[in-house]
Amino acid sequence: MDNVGIVVEDLEATVDFFRELGLELEGRGSIEGEWAGRVTGLGDQHVEVAMMRTPDGHSRLELSRFLRPTVVADHRTAPVNALGYLRVMFAVDDLNETLERLYKRGAQLVGEVVDYKDVYRLCYIRGPEGILIGLAQELG
Repeated sequence: MDNVGIVVEDLEATVDFFRELGLELEGRGSIEGEWAGRVTGLGDQHVEVAMMRTPDGHSRLELSRFLRPTVVADHRTAPVNALGYLRVMFAVDDLNETLERLYKRGAQLVGEVVDYKDVYRLCYIRGPEGILIGLAQELG
């Protein structure tokens, strides 16, 4: 897998949030032109993109802000059991410490932090713009 894409309204705040989570900004740019519209099927489009890389260097998150055409659907308040692509989960070293940092950036806990069979501590949070994010700390 090359990357996971998330469409946002506030690109700057979302980049800052994922930096706090430990991702590194790999690059930013603007995408527009006939070729881009042919790939996405959107026709005339203009998109600001920020590519974030995970600390291990194996995965990337593509954050996109569409200037043209306007966004046509909003899935940010969908529950965990909604159909389709819904969330991305990150492995963290210290779940409590990570939550404290992310709360300062507006993160909200969805349910509870739970221990799963003394193997993982897990939770879901809503990040910037309601983006659903899973956090997992391996125990032991």
